Amino acid sequence: EVQVVESGGGSVQAGGSLRLSCAASGYTSSRYCMGWFRQAPGKEREGVARINGIGWETYADSVRGRFTISKDTAKNTLYLQMNSLKPEDTAMYYCAAREGIRCGLDSHDYDDWGQGTQVTVSS
Repeated sequence: EVQVVESGGGSVQAGGSLRLSCAASGYTSSRYCMGWFRQAPGKEREGVARINGIGWETYADSVRGRFTISKDTAKNTLYLQMNSLKPEDTAMYYCAAREGIRCGLDSHDYDDWGQGTQVTVSS
């Protein structure tokens, strides 16, 4: 059974930093895609960043240069380092994963989702 569990959300002032973690288990292959998505109240879920099955990274324009996605393959853990946070980054952040090497920032690319972790940035 695949499990995806996020941690690390919280509240921070604008300009601050947070690091999110996501532990994935149950995959039979070491090559799988993982990504971060977020959803603010009243808005659609949007892709933030992803690492595909061969380690290539993609970022949304709104976070490029401020957020860094990384993956510890040995620990099956995905990270999102978020720096220079802005109030508009406030959202529920979700980790998603799928087996295979190809994926993008479209939520339909992913099969397995965590429960989400809240990030709140105050001005």
